[in-house]
Parts: sequence; structure tokens; C-alpha cells
Amino acid sequence: MTQKNQPIKRHPSMQQFSRDHHFGLLLSWKIRQGIQKNIALERMRDYAVWAFEYQIKPHFELEEQYLLPLLAEEDALRVQTIEEHRVLENLFHTKDFSQDTLSDIEALLDAHIRFEERVLFNHLQQIATPEELAKIEAIHHDTILKDDWQDEFWA
Repeated sequence: MTQKNQPIKRHPSMQQFSRDHHFGLLLSWKIRQGIQKNIALERMRDYAVWAFEYQIKPHFELEEQYLLPLLAEEDALRVQTIEEHRVLENLFHTKDFSQDTLSDIEALLDAHIRFEERVLFNHLQQIATPEELAKIEAIHHDTILKDDWQDEFWA
């Protein structure tokens, strides 16, 4: 008998960060859909760059400003998170944007979000003090990400 993965119990202070991850996973799905439908690269690139600027980048900034300082600078999870943020940022800003760039964004963003959800956030919930968790909740409790792109190439 195979054991199913149990849902992750997210502390209320971290729930908005997890909700933000929904947009990133949706971006990966939309890219996959666009690639499968042979959508023009420019349409997918324009959406991906827009999504980075209005959804992904603000989320990265909040994580780096409020979550990662809970870890020592040399902590492996902190280092990995920052490195992955930079790799993704560089991909979104690639001058020679190609189908391979989109595929890399899709795969790396998906893997990064799953790492944060399954490893980083669980660890932070275990080590953060109630005061630190309250501070996190206060700064990120009502953030609404912009999601008004008109060219729904993935539909």
C-alpha cells in the first residue's frame, strides 16, 4: 500500500507566501500550455517577463527581506534560495530569449517553489519565534498580486 503525501500544514503567518506560490506554479503551467500549443515565443516571453515583474520579483523581495534573515547568512537553505532567485531573475532578463529559456524558466520555477514549500517554509516554521511569525504575518497578510494579463495564450 502506497502512502499518499499529506497536505503541508502551513502556519497562518506563512500562508500568504504559499498563496503567492500559486501564481508561480500557474506561470509554469501556462508556459507548458503555450509550448504544447506552439504559441509564438514573443507572446509567451512578454507574459513571462510581465509575470516576473508584477508577481515573482515582489515575492522574491519579500522572502529575502523578511524570511531569509531568520537564517544565518551561510545557512545552506538561505544560500540555495538566493542562488535560485538570481538564476531565475537572470533567465527572465535574458537578452537572447528562446524556447529553451522558457523551458528553463518553467522547470526551474516549478522546482524552486516546490523546494520552498516542502523544505524552506517547513524549516522556517520550526525555527521562527512567535514574534518573528507575527511580524511576517503583519507585512504580508493582505498582498494582492496583479493578475490582469489580457493575452490568454494558454486557454
